[in-house]
Amino acid sequence: MLELDDIQHILLTRTPAITGRYEFLTFDTPEGGRAWVSELADLLQSANDAQATMDESERWVTLAFTWNGLRALGVPEDSLATFPAEFREGMPSRASILGDVGANAPQNWVGDLADDRLHAIAILFSRTNDRNARSIAAHDELLARTDGVRSLSYLDLNATPPFDYAHDHFGFRDRLSQPVMKGSGEEPTPGSGAALEPGEFILGYPDENGPVADLPEPAVLSRNGSFMAYRRLREHVSTFRDFLSEHSETPADEDLLAAKFMGRWRSGAPLVLAPDRDDPELGADPLRNNDFDYGEMDPHGYACPLGSHARRLNPRDTAHYMNRRRMIRRGATYGPALPEGAPDDGADRGIAAFIICADLVRQFEFAQNVWINDASFHELGNEHDPIGGVQDETMDFTVPKRPIRKVYKGIPAFTTLRGGAYFFLPGITAIRYLAGLGAPRRT
Repeated sequence: MLELDDIQHILLTRTPAITGRYEFLTFDTPEGGRAWVSELADLLQSANDAQATMDESERWVTLAFTWNGLRALGVPEDSLATFPAEFREGMPSRASILGDVGANAPQNWVGDLADDRLHAIAILFSRTNDRNARSIAAHDELLARTDGVRSLSYLDLNATPPFDYAHDHFGFRDRLSQPVMKGSGEEPTPGSGAALEPGEFILGYPDENGPVADLPEPAVLSRNGSFMAYRRLREHVSTFRDFLSEHSETPADEDLLAAKFMGRWRSGAPLVLAPDRDDPELGADPLRNNDFDYGEMDPHGYACPLGSHARRLNPRDTAHYMNRRRMIRRGATYGPALPEGAPDDGADRGIAAFIICADLVRQFEFAQNVWINDASFHELGNEHDPIGGVQDETMDFTVPKRPIRKVYKGIPAFTTLRGGAYFFLPGITAIRYLAGLGAPRRT
């Protein structure tokens, strides 16, 4: 039975936020850090709270910590040592495994995200711009009166028009394929796979292989917690549009090539079900837009290329142990939208997302290393993920076609990693445990 009153809402709910801020913080003193945690603990919504008040709520707060942040708060060394090695090392130290090289390397990240002083993140989502301004002002006031904690950097978030559904700056509909866990009260949509054991995403519960040992200690700290991989990807919209234009004869050809890169049309309609033309009604229908497989319906990639972004990140029935690779994704766009036909304005725009899972290596790092940046994925030979993979104009992208396939040479970087971090997302009881670490013990 999921303890919904103790699980931070972001694990189980998608808020109807159109704006917000990610605030990245450092603790100069344990006392300052704990005072900050203590005040914000009262503002956190559990999964139960968020589900019950979603229609009325206007803001949602989430807290998470790096390994250095847990240490800075005063978590004992013997407890810190029980956390997984990859979390202790941090994302910058895992750069070679993740493919974060060249322009994507940690030395090029912004906002001090590669610095050991990064200790925590406050995720502040809001329903309206006015509520967001008040939320930020309240947090700024908290920082101003709390010695020993300060902001390293922040990233302001904003949905891009139209606002009736989430989409990225390339124009692709987002939030279409998410796993469902048993006990959440949510039912999987057709084609999304069966509901999974909670331990795939939340610590303290059985996963698909049964009970899980070797959890971080003490149990009060890890119970109902999870891990988050944060990724800030700048989207080079002009580069993407220019490539489509240069390799297409008509606007319809451009839309089709964009869909081949992504694996779906911009509406969200999957190529497997709509191989020749977009079908916005299909893309908007949650009971149909995931109801397909690859092994039976498109084994050779004639509809959806084998190396497309969507097919790499969710190979569905063509992957081994797929139920052990699923991840929860939350995030938002940042930066101004680039109008259609407008030249590159140099603005930083993109998507800043969290990948939530119980095992960073088995789930997130596997996806980055084997699915996104493995050149031999599906035996393709010289390809990376065309959207999120490392690209330096030496890789290809293959579109299977009868009688002759089409190979696009020299794929440029459509995205660049601007920052990342590994965070621990504690349960609400664990948040209060962290806030009280320095309190005298009762005798």
